[in-house]
Amino acid sequence: MVLLWGSNARETHPIFFHHLIKGIHNGARLFVVDPRQTPSAAWAERHLQLDVGSDIALAHAMAREIIACGLHNVEFIGRATSGFAEFARHVEPCTLTWGEAMTGVPAQQIAQAAHAFAKAQRAMICWTLGITEHKNAVDNVLSLINLGLLCGHVGRFGSGLNPLRGQNNVQGGGDAGALPHKLPGFQDVEDEAIRKRFEGAWNCAIPPSNGLNLTQMFDAIEHGALHSVYCIGENPAQSEADAGRTHRLLKSLDHLVVQDIFLTQTAEMAEVVLPVSAAWCETDGTVTNSERRVQRVRKALQAPGEARDDIAVIAELARRLGSDLTPLGSQAPPDPRDLLAEQLWEEMRSLSPLHGGMSWKRLEQLDGIQWPCPTEDHPGTAFLHARLWQDPIQGRRAQFSAVLVSAPAEALSQEFPLRLTTGRHLHAYNTGVQSDSYASPLNRGESLDVSPEDAESLGLQPGEWVRVRSRRGQVSAPVRIDPGLKPGLCFMTFHYPEQVATNLLTIDATDPKSGTAEFKAAAVRVEKLAPSADSAPAAAGGSFGSAPH
Repeated sequence: MVLLWGSNARETHPIFFHHLIKGIHNGARLFVVDPRQTPSAAWAERHLQLDVGSDIALAHAMAREIIACGLHNVEFIGRATSGFAEFARHVEPCTLTWGEAMTGVPAQQIAQAAHAFAKAQRAMICWTLGITEHKNAVDNVLSLINLGLLCGHVGRFGSGLNPLRGQNNVQGGGDAGALPHKLPGFQDVEDEAIRKRFEGAWNCAIPPSNGLNLTQMFDAIEHGALHSVYCIGENPAQSEADAGRTHRLLKSLDHLVVQDIFLTQTAEMAEVVLPVSAAWCETDGTVTNSERRVQRVRKALQAPGEARDDIAVIAELARRLGSDLTPLGSQAPPDPRDLLAEQLWEEMRSLSPLHGGMSWKRLEQLDGIQWPCPTEDHPGTAFLHARLWQDPIQGRRAQFSAVLVSAPAEALSQEFPLRLTTGRHLHAYNTGVQSDSYASPLNRGESLDVSPEDAESLGLQPGEWVRVRSRRGQVSAPVRIDPGLKPGLCFMTFHYPEQVATNLLTIDATDPKSGTAEFKAAAVRVEKLAPSADSAPAAAGGSFGSAPH
């Protein structure tokens, strides 16, 4: 059984979803939890169409039903977990009736999903940004982990908790330490012993405290604590929530450097732009996929013009700043731009126990290896947390979390009565920089998707241009009527910011633990436009600071 929660994988992870379809054809059961009737939900045995932001309430109601019916895995809970008694008391009031009132999902559907998950021989929960792009993102994830622990659906082949990564090689970035609180191999930067090992290898002092995540960086810019930004492969001018504030803060910087394969809107704001090669076909290196498999990437094409490999750019910049990035024990190339990915990988695996057995040669021979792989005779790890089934278990017990139910940061009101949620289309990618240049029969441009009920109450017709306002800004967009939306919910993407700058509407309320903004829940109003030139697509880009407060 697969519980696909907050993920329209049919459109956002199509290759993964093809595997899921094979499973369905082989008898797997698919339950989808999503506020919209998506193409993914069309494949499901049951679609739980919850209200935006009610994920924890639904998870608690399912957990309470599982416990009340005696379907929880008592043996696994007793030997491998902690905090169960407190968690059970916490969810005791969360009856099916309560769950229906809190989530909008009928009690019978909640019970069906709970029983199917608990009784399945093997079950997996998969989630994406529908869970994590909320102000309580971490608590949302913890509520799903509770369900997995409750039924023992962790640490076994075919069962587990699977966050589908949002971008190509996001996992690899984490592996390599592209996190403000981690060194390569997910090692804590505040651990002195770990830090000293890296300092010895890198011949430098590492700051002893955690750095800033993206949200905290923008806060630091606003408070005058951050004056210069080196932005690599990111387009925050168009991808961040509350785009008006983002633009203002980027413009206030003393110095902005952008390193990218395209001249993005962020790059257009920069003092210096460093053009680089496309990593997937013009460089050598590695990529880590969602199942933790590290695979080789091989250079197939020469980068155009003056574009350089990211490694070459960073190595040359380091040289001009007085540092040599050549790993200790390796031969420095005559030109730092010739520093090899293999040299850097071998250094990384020497410092990361998770990757210790993944030599460059083994990655070539085995066509990828899943971490943890501590030694060169280790085959890699097909699935995580098998230790929880060992007797006695190895390491610490898995912890239940009695997380609190909370509503979206921005409440609906008479002035802003509709809930806007955002997502993606199959043919497009993020802010459209990499996909908008290609013709596609699927590309219908941006629209404001509304339910038939809301279209009728507002007097809207398909294709009619309307103004969409939030407390932060406004845009104009054509109407599309979507029968898969519940009354009160509307939908937009952020693929076409040059046409409709959706992120002028979204709110930057963030999760305090992850720093993720609440892209999935803004309060908006929709206004008909008088027939005039103002309703034409040319006026669709939007403006910030113009919405009433």
